[in-house]
Amino acid sequence: MRVAFVSLETAHHRDQRGLERLRRTASQLADRGHDVEYLCAQWWGGDETPIFEHEGITYRRVTEECSSRRFAAKLPIAMRRAGADVVHVCNSPPRHAIVAEKAGTLLRTPVVVDWFQDHPEDSTSSYGRVASKADIVTVPSETVRTRVREHGGTDGSVRIIPESIDMELVREAPVDDRFDVVYSRRLDENANVETLLLALAERRRLDWSAAVIGDGPECEAIETAARELRIDDQVTFTGALPERERVSIYKGTHVFAQTATVEPFATELLHALACGCLGVVEYQAHSSAHELVEGRERGQLVTSPQELAATITNAGTVERRAVDESYQEYDHSVVLEQYLGCYTELQTSRVLF
Repeated sequence: MRVAFVSLETAHHRDQRGLERLRRTASQLADRGHDVEYLCAQWWGGDETPIFEHEGITYRRVTEECSSRRFAAKLPIAMRRAGADVVHVCNSPPRHAIVAEKAGTLLRTPVVVDWFQDHPEDSTSSYGRVASKADIVTVPSETVRTRVREHGGTDGSVRIIPESIDMELVREAPVDDRFDVVYSRRLDENANVETLLLALAERRRLDWSAAVIGDGPECEAIETAARELRIDDQVTFTGALPERERVSIYKGTHVFAQTATVEPFATELLHALACGCLGVVEYQAHSSAHELVEGRERGQLVTSPQELAATITNAGTVERRAVDESYQEYDHSVVLEQYLGCYTELQTSRVLF
């Protein structure tokens, strides 16, 4: 199958989870033997190189610079040249998704919109046009699906395709058992690590150790909070770690605390649950994390630092595990089949109608 991914920027331009989701999906399709082309602004060197092969993916330059207006103007011609069976476009900027949908109609090429999250700089009215006109919108969680419905997406067009993990890595990674509690996420304005620190401070006289994994603009403020709560000698700030090292820590840790206020999909929580952690989630209105633990034996929802502290204390009665095979449904290979199912469904419907 020939699949064309459309996004002004890529994960090579900047670190953004929605862009990384596109890159990972494109890479996995290429590894499976599909013909994958990525239509984007140029991120590689060489002014005379409009096409660049990288890790099995053909990147085709639509524009040299990240100009939204120029990209939208040139996109229909780029889509025609790609001659794809399916076009897979990012929801942001919405102008590009709208153009891709219109061009797809003219070219009789089905379009999938991958909607990881809303971006504050995007137009709400444009999001409405994308959501209401898309053949299929794929979202990572029920929380995001609700948001797309609010923009005008119909029940039949919006499909949940979660983030995926490497279960083989989970099984094979060594166990790092230095910590009892772990938090892992980019440390930005939505991290809300303070809730966990307050919970841990209530247990400062007990014997425990915790790790905060990640980096970001709030790192210094979070470390200062740990010192002020007099628990900095029990909390290790590791900075950002490679996936394999994070998985090793999860496999040896008893509790994973999820307190972020905004989370389209809690990928690190998923990793930790697959590694046998007890997942303790503070409910937040704009986070989907609770979806991963509701109805799960090794998941717990809380609403305050006091509840979080009590749950961490009671975790000692829960047996430790290093792997939970029930999360095989989130393996890369299984989730990729869901995308392929959407592609096939759209191709079939185009032939019929």
